[in-house]
Amino acid sequence: MDSQTLARTPAGTRAQTFTRHPYLIMQTPTTAQIRTAIEVLNKLGERLNTHAEHSVMQLSESSLGAHYAGRIEVGTIEQITRIKAVATQLKNWRDEVLEQRRQCVSHHV
Repeated sequence: MDSQTLARTPAGTRAQTFTRHPYLIMQTPTTAQIRTAIEVLNKLGERLNTHAEHSVMQLSESSLGAHYAGRIEVGTIEQITRIKAVATQLKNWRDEVLEQRRQCVSHHV
């Protein structure tokens, strides 16, 4: 369901949909799944960096080559910055999930 459809759908209808289809509700991932996602993002950042380095090395040593090298570097830095931001958000979420579980365990003991 896109945001426009969701905005036009009455709240009661949405609640009925979730009641009839509980599998539509996303479950919180495990901390292991979050850790795996963080590792995948870190590997993606490494691959982007390696690919950019190889691309820059293959460019000719001319003003046009220098221009392209600069564009590649800037694009790579922007992508890696976004990846690191998402990885940081996931780390924070993982820490929150761990803390909630600790609190839940301490309440049950």
